[in-house]
Amino acid sequence: MKVALWGTRGSLPTPGLDTSGYGGNTSCVAVHGDDGTLLVLDAGTGIRGLGMTVGAVSRIDILLTHLHMDHIQGLGFFAPLYRPGLEVNIWGPVSTKLSLRTRLMRYLSPPLFPVRLSELPCALTLHEVPGEDMRIGEFHVEAALICHPGPTVGYRITDARGRVVTYLPDHEPALGAGPFPSMPCEWTSGGLLASQSDLLIHDSQYTAHEYRDRIGWGHSSFAHVIEFGNLTGTRHLVPFHHDPGHSDADLDRLMEEAIAEVPPKCRVTAGREGTVFQI
Repeated sequence: MKVALWGTRGSLPTPGLDTSGYGGNTSCVAVHGDDGTLLVLDAGTGIRGLGMTVGAVSRIDILLTHLHMDHIQGLGFFAPLYRPGLEVNIWGPVSTKLSLRTRLMRYLSPPLFPVRLSELPCALTLHEVPGEDMRIGEFHVEAALICHPGPTVGYRITDARGRVVTYLPDHEPALGAGPFPSMPCEWTSGGLLASQSDLLIHDSQYTAHEYRDRIGWGHSSFAHVIEFGNLTGTRHLVPFHHDPGHSDADLDRLMEEAIAEVPPKCRVTAGREGTVFQI
């Protein structure tokens, strides 16, 4: 299984900020199976670059964690959507009142976008999550609701050889409630999804100081993500969803400080656009 990072930011970065190392695109990750299966995790601006590299495939599955703009703003610019007849499946959460189709049509329709969802020439099917576990090519995919404002899911992806990738880009398992972790893994938001993951891609948007003023906003500090990785027995942790106001130098410093504060029990690699992991 190959995992490629195409966008790692929580929003488009501040103009003039040095992002040459970590990149400036918003959330998008590609998971390539050994059998050729392609999963696209979120559709931030990074999905445009990914779409330019997709060759001859018969099916693509896009797994949306939630419908905040930084996770769907690249969807209309994903070139494979305009291939007539290509099987495209979009998986994503519903709200308590609106279907996934209705929610997506709010973006993919005028005046926000010139092409309507119904006008795309690909063979598009929408699937609402969470629900039954999914079988997509060689992958077994689990989805579960996690702590973040609005309907939001995380994904656990297991390949035919039992290797596991968990994707939790917007997630607040600490919830500001004293020392973290304060509960067992199975009682912590996202804990079962991430348990014993070979690769965990997880929200690390804030510094400890920033988090104190943003409790309940649905994001984690660098220290929290390391504590969550330790709690879940993760083997390789990738801090992700970087704050748009943090430069490359900021992120390097924050990573060093968090590792000094909370010694990780696994390998830690900061999420950089263009990084590829072979699992």
